[in-house]
Amino acid sequence: MSELTLPEELLLLALDPATGRRHCSRSYLQYGVAGAALAELDLQGRVAEARGRVTVVNPLPPQNPLSAQILASLPAPRGSRFGDGVHARRWVRRTGRHVEELCLHHLVGRGALRVETRRFLGLFPYHRYPAATEDWSSSARGRYAQSMASGFPDRRSRLLAGFTTAIGLSRVLHPGRSWRESGVMRALVREEWAPYAVHRAVKQDKRSSSISVGDGGGSDGGGDGGGGGD
Repeated sequence: MSELTLPEELLLLALDPATGRRHCSRSYLQYGVAGAALAELDLQGRVAEARGRVTVVNPLPPQNPLSAQILASLPAPRGSRFGDGVHARRWVRRTGRHVEELCLHHLVGRGALRVETRRFLGLFPYHRYPAATEDWSSSARGRYAQSMASGFPDRRSRLLAGFTTAIGLSRVLHPGRSWRESGVMRALVREEWAPYAVHRAVKQDKRSSSISVGDGGGSDGGGDGGGGGD
């Protein structure tokens, strides 16, 4: 379990180890994983954020192969003060599915998850990702619970908590939290730019869903209804 990246750890928290089912909306989780990938690069000093845009500041490939792939997908710095980098919220929405697939592939390759292929209505194949023989998911949840009990004492743990809150996962990981604890979790979303970009992406989905419902579109709003602000 050494050197898990933030997006990998978020996925392990979000997937049921027995069934591989997601504990939150699929699209929200994809946004969270993409945001966590950017946050991981930020922790490594590879990217920087200013006014909602993320710019590569150290293009040398990280040792971690997953982080190296994510970094390579970002535009190289051009030295311009205007329009350089990517818009964080838009990038999260645009690349969420691809980044999630990359992370799942790496976790399967590392032996943390296994792939189960199933068929919807007996026709359309889809995949589930339950825990492999060595259950990394339970360890990830244990670390998260310890961090929560300690008040999320470091930046990495606060980032992870911010992502779980932004995508509606924290209510599953900590169902009996108090009103005060909920307020602390919401504050963590706004403390860092990456969880806040995910929160805004989720909020955009919810706004679109409410408009569709108001117009008679009948959208269900996605998943368990969890999201930014949680």
